[in-house]
Amino acid sequence: MSAKFEIFLGSNSQYYFRLKAPNGQIILASEGYTTKQNCKNGIASVKVSAPYDSNYDRLTARNGQNYFTLKASNGQVIGVSETYTTSSARDNGIEAVKAYAPSASIVDLT
Repeated sequence: MSAKFEIFLGSNSQYYFRLKAPNGQIILASEGYTTKQNCKNGIASVKVSAPYDSNYDRLTARNGQNYFTLKASNGQVIGVSETYTTSSARDNGIEAVKAYAPSASIVDLT
């Protein structure tokens, strides 16, 4: 199995994408978009922004878990990771997004 973006419709009638690693684990998730085209534009932005370390913010949640966000060149957050128990696991998640996002296929589940 290879990495892929999945587009899906949420219960709130908004479109979302998630990036899945080859093992099926979700490594990045989007905000909601009002149109499918805007969601596809978000994926395109991830593909362009993912390779550059400066586009990632390494963060800690209130519960002490680690996570990261990916920003577009305009500074807008375009994806959020799951939470990780260690900072090294979070950093591995970032490396996975860098490696997989640029060439990941897009699967439309809507």
